[in-house]
Amino acid sequence: MSRLWQRPAVLIAIAAVLMLGAGFAIGWVSATSTPGNDSPEAGFARDMQTHHQQAVAMAMYEWQNGEDEAMRAIAYDIATSQSAEIGMMRSWLREWGVQMSSGEPMSWAGEGHVHDMEDNGGLMAGMATDEEMAEFKQLTGYEADVMFANLMIDHHIGGIAMAEAIVDLSDNETVVDAASRMITVQKSDIANMQGHLDNLLAAAESAGQG
Repeated sequence: MSRLWQRPAVLIAIAAVLMLGAGFAIGWVSATSTPGNDSPEAGFARDMQTHHQQAVAMAMYEWQNGEDEAMRAIAYDIATSQSAEIGMMRSWLREWGVQMSSGEPMSWAGEGHVHDMEDNGGLMAGMATDEEMAEFKQLTGYEADVMFANLMIDHHIGGIAMAEAIVDLSDNETVVDAASRMITVQKSDIANMQGHLDNLLAAAESAGQG
């Protein structure tokens, strides 16, 4: 914990810079027509920000309170990359001149996704409940590592479903490219987290901890 990059204040500062500069690094102005307020692109940008915000909160907690260095490294990458993507999507909305938030989550994706939210207690796919987040934030060390992996794998699966939905619905090159990158990165994260989780559980079982 003595290295500079491991300090919470430094991570938060890096995330803030990434959020502000993400649009310049990635690009957010599409060559196609500007999405309107009720467009799938605007809806996706609003909802994925909310989805990402919970992921960043979980990842920051794991990075500061987890024990396994590999899992903490994954959490650090998720916190910084998704903070940058939040900044990118906010920049899209400002450039498009549309509302920054909406009262109808997932309506852009079709009735199937809205029904899934209703079945999930009003939460977007993969999002942890308030009770799960409260439980997670009471844990440290090995227990935090395990719950983080389980929650974040589910969270990523839901995020991938959202990104796949906008890829199917949109012809905006910038949005489709960004969503495609999210899919690729989050699938890789899932594989890495599952591998590290399996190792942690196996080691705990061998030690009589599991």
